[in-house]
Amino acid sequence: MAVTAAQVKELRERTGVGMMDAKKALVEVDGDMDKAIDLLREKGMAKAAKKADRITAEGLTGIFAAGNVAALVEINSETDFVAKNDQFKNIVANIAKLVAKNKPKDLEQALALTNDKGATIKAELVEGTQIIGEKLNFRRFKLVEKADSENFGIYSHMGGRIGVLTVINGGDELAAKDVAMHVAAIDPQYISRGCVPDDVVKHERSILLNSDDMKSKPENVQEKIVEGRLNKFLAEISLEDQPFVKNPDETVAKFLSGKGAAIKSFIRFEVGEGIEKKEEDFASEVMAQAKLK
Repeated sequence: MAVTAAQVKELRERTGVGMMDAKKALVEVDGDMDKAIDLLREKGMAKAAKKADRITAEGLTGIFAAGNVAALVEINSETDFVAKNDQFKNIVANIAKLVAKNKPKDLEQALALTNDKGATIKAELVEGTQIIGEKLNFRRFKLVEKADSENFGIYSHMGGRIGVLTVINGGDELAAKDVAMHVAAIDPQYISRGCVPDDVVKHERSILLNSDDMKSKPENVQEKIVEGRLNKFLAEISLEDQPFVKNPDETVAKFLSGKGAAIKSFIRFEVGEGIEKKEEDFASEVMAQAKLK
């Protein structure tokens, strides 16, 4: 099948390989993006890539905690310029507060919540769109409740592009915030390696076994190498096993243990993750960049 320039561009952005390597990989797997990423990884040419990697949109995350309830929200705008607008920031903060205090079951209920002026969130977004001049969208939210013995950790990174909400058993709010800071920076996928789904482990094992550098090694040696690499992979994606960002000499689990605490949950929103960008003409984009030089 024919491979488009847009597909080549996306694969390059998600793996960091060159244009010709990206094209060859896509041709070999008939344009299947996920299979192309796996193929490049097997050849040792690409880093592990998540499905939503490097796809961006604009906007802000907002976090509000009220007693034992906290809310993390994502509100989108069309440009980062609007995301820096004070009115937009106020809209985001107000929505996070309303969601935390009213605990809606879904986005439809959330949009129907009313502020102290009697306007719904939906109406507030419409009004904001009219005044600011860009479409505003309430994309998603998460509500988290904790026990009295637990602590929320709240951290906003990159001016609100990344928002993290953690809950720890024991410890204090500062320890919970430190873990939230770690989650913002390192982006773990699971709390512990025991939480990693079997299909994820099986998929990674398959990629490791099919790596080019395995083909010349005896079968018993292959298994030992794969197990070692698999353990490293699981440690890299598991919060508890990761070197703590403020002190890499200890893991996150060890840091929390020293505070008399343990991680219960974490949520991380990054603005725009998983949103499909407007498809652009790759050749035209390259020509436009060339003219600027």
